[in-house]
Amino acid sequence: MAAHFGRRLRKGAATTAAAAAAVAALSASQAPGVTTDPDKPAATGTSASAPEDGAEQNATGNSPYYTDLPPLNSPSPSPSSTAGTSVTQGDAEAGIPATVLDAYKRAEAELRSAKPGCNLPWELLAAIGKVESGQARGGRVDANGDTLSPILGPQLDGNGFALIRDTDNGAYDGNSLYDQAVGPMQFIPSTWAWAGRDGNGDGKKDPNNIYDAALAAGHYLCRYGWDLSVQADLDKAILSYNNSQDYLNTVLSWLEYYRKGTHSIPDGTGRLPSSRSDEPGRTSPSPSPEKPGGSTPKPEQPNNTPKPNEPSPPSTPSPPATPTDTVDHLADAGTAKLSAMAGDTFAKKISTRAETKAGKSVGKVRVRFTLIGDTDATFAGGESVATVATDSSGVAVAPALKAGQKTGDFTVRATVVGRPAVKGLDYAATVTARAADALARTGEAPLTCTAGGEFADQVTVQATYQGAVADGVAATATLVKSADDTTVNDKGPYFKDADGTAVRTLTDLVTDANGRITLPTLYADDTEGTFLLRIVTTGGATLTVELTVTAAATPSPSPTASATS
Repeated sequence: MAAHFGRRLRKGAATTAAAAAAVAALSASQAPGVTTDPDKPAATGTSASAPEDGAEQNATGNSPYYTDLPPLNSPSPSPSSTAGTSVTQGDAEAGIPATVLDAYKRAEAELRSAKPGCNLPWELLAAIGKVESGQARGGRVDANGDTLSPILGPQLDGNGFALIRDTDNGAYDGNSLYDQAVGPMQFIPSTWAWAGRDGNGDGKKDPNNIYDAALAAGHYLCRYGWDLSVQADLDKAILSYNNSQDYLNTVLSWLEYYRKGTHSIPDGTGRLPSSRSDEPGRTSPSPSPEKPGGSTPKPEQPNNTPKPNEPSPPSTPSPPATPTDTVDHLADAGTAKLSAMAGDTFAKKISTRAETKAGKSVGKVRVRFTLIGDTDATFAGGESVATVATDSSGVAVAPALKAGQKTGDFTVRATVVGRPAVKGLDYAATVTARAADALARTGEAPLTCTAGGEFADQVTVQATYQGAVADGVAATATLVKSADDTTVNDKGPYFKDADGTAVRTLTDLVTDANGRITLPTLYADDTEGTFLLRIVTTGGATLTVELTVTAAATPSPSPTASATS
């Protein structure tokens, strides 16, 4: 069965006739009002052309998908469905391979924490996984979630499919000429480059791993602030994955089916799909499921066939230029210097204006902001890419940018979605180490000790930055020779290392969540006098603490015995 399934994956576009049929099938199923490029009008005719290179692509690049619909009988999962006994078709279809099911539920749990407003149900991931790859070919994955063999869509060479030339040098799909949808959730490489996630914690983002792919799909469906408990947002999210009304209907059918009940089955035993959207001769759309509140009728198609002796209608004029078509360049709209300390949110958001050649602002244009460079900074929601539409003044304001723990410079590049010819606008951003600008002792008691003893009180300091608690700030403590000579003193008070050896410099100190550092116990050698402890933080905050060592108490002489007569 697996071999048969693989043959079905390779069907389509094998001959010129098959490719022509595939074009017709895909064209007939394009979703009205939704386009791959949100700035371009939806096609209203019966033919669709492949998007050009550089246009906004959805998750799959509109690759073919499986059109099988759920059985009419609702699932009635029971323990017997995994025990080798006879089950109904509903029971069999409702079963989801164990590792695949775990990946969907784990992704839902993570999104519930990372993007609670999205309300992503794991059943939606299961519905998309069913339509895209038949639940990873019936659950042919290992214990880590890696597919046992590649799952690839056809090459997107414009021959019946979108035209997407190679973007990954064949790293994911093995094709250095054109991209292909990859893995159990069928991501095209150019989308995976920014949407990829590490869902199983192995340090890699692999579209061929069901945990990584499911988490990536969850984040992908939750972008733009969509709330998937709202039908309109749910429809938009699904259509953004694959731009087809038939696709939307099929996914919604499986979503409702899985919501009625499902169960775990052993990996590799899932029921495999049998029909695909690019099969030759498939020109009629699949049935639409009913949505809550009523059915979704399809608009009637007008009969435009000319009658005998009737002149042919004039050709349809080219559509008017969209706002995106008028953009000549991007300009900064007052963005201040982008700098933040590690872990902080940048104080200023990036503002970019879309303008015509004459400098006129252009509204209703999508601007994509992409983080470039060695950085773990993210936009709000944990994304490295954000797309925002310009307002009536032509300005797009990126979501808040949060610095990660990596320090250094990186770039935020603004580009116009759907207009690759417009040069991107780069913003330089810097993440600096966490810093303090002031240090103070938390106590006022004098720090004294007798020679050869230990100080009764430990030194605790409080770090602040611009009056606020400065947490996570690195500091160094050194026992110095004098206020003017900050070299390490070779006598006087000292700390002890783990082996009990005297040390007079402490590095790798870091302020806690309250901005405080408590130093280890100080000891004194036999040298009397006043000594200085100097504490310095990143950012230049400095505090000098005075330590006093007094002479050890002189023991009283033993009384002598009285003379006896």
